[in-house]
Amino acid sequence: MIVDERMVTFINSLDEGHTEFLEQLEKEAREDAVPIVRREMQSFLKFLMAAARPKRILEVGTAVGFSALLMCEYNPEPCQIITIENYEKRIPIARENFKKAGKEGQIELLEGDAAKILPTLTEPFDFIFMDAAKGQYLHFLPEVLRLLKSGGLLVSDNILQEGDLIESRFAVERRNRTIYKRMREYLYELKHNDELVTSLLPLGDGVAVSTKR
Repeated sequence: MIVDERMVTFINSLDEGHTEFLEQLEKEAREDAVPIVRREMQSFLKFLMAAARPKRILEVGTAVGFSALLMCEYNPEPCQIITIENYEKRIPIARENFKKAGKEGQIELLEGDAAKILPTLTEPFDFIFMDAAKGQYLHFLPEVLRLLKSGGLLVSDNILQEGDLIESRFAVERRNRTIYKRMREYLYELKHNDELVTSLLPLGDGVAVSTKR
């Protein structure tokens, strides 16, 4: 945890919650150890939907569809969401969740490796949410920038790796060192890319919010 646990607990205690369907979906995902966005990140996404009102959203990393449904439900504007998932076992679950929520007409799930799917997309997006394999963010970035509209938002979740990112690479478990290296490179690129203005926030497990100039 990158922020004091008591502070996170207090902030989350003020949360007003979501729709009944989303609350149940979150409960089931936690019980099944499915990685979904944390409560404080959920609130931030709801704020971003209300502030930016994006009409076209791209999500890289669907899991069971929780984030896509959250963005769809709390966007004041009618929106279209394209979400990409590579883990075969979760794809039918996500599709079923979209159907149960009555959002299958607004959310399109593309199956497969985002590295192969992103180059096939042509229409630009107002908002892109990156929440897939953390070691791949850097590889996805060129296509993501191509697809992001000028003035659009790129939101990258889980960027601080439970605080590992500020440690020496030798203090990080060997199996996590590749992700550690790539994430550091990704954050450097976000902060130094001439096309972007980026803020890094210690929210949840860390989030980068970038806008395209």
